Amino acid sequence: MTQAARQPHGPRALISAALNSDGKPHPIENTFVALTIALGAVAFITSAFSNLHLLTSWTGLAGILTGAWGQYISATTGERFLLIIGLGAAAVGFFLGMAHGGLFGGVIG
Repeated sequence: MTQAARQPHGPRALISAALNSDGKPHPIENTFVALTIALGAVAFITSAFSNLHLLTSWTGLAGILTGAWGQYISATTGERFLLIIGLGAAAVGFFLGMAHGGLFGGVIG
């Protein structure tokens, strides 16, 4: 008797299917995706507050660097898509943080 294969359900299965669309696990690449998304979100959200320019600019710079390296080693289109979203958010945060005072504004000099 033929048995039906059960498909995993839920948000974790959806994210896994998007990031590992080739059927192979990519733990390092997925870690870079998660880091870039998190850093980009922090940089983007804190860019609305001009007094948080140190946090904004440093998290934006870190998000740009992790996103760039993640793009370099990415294996699937889903990883690249999410990396570009995180890179964009990190870049917006970085540039607004630089406009509000920069990486060392008020701390050095």
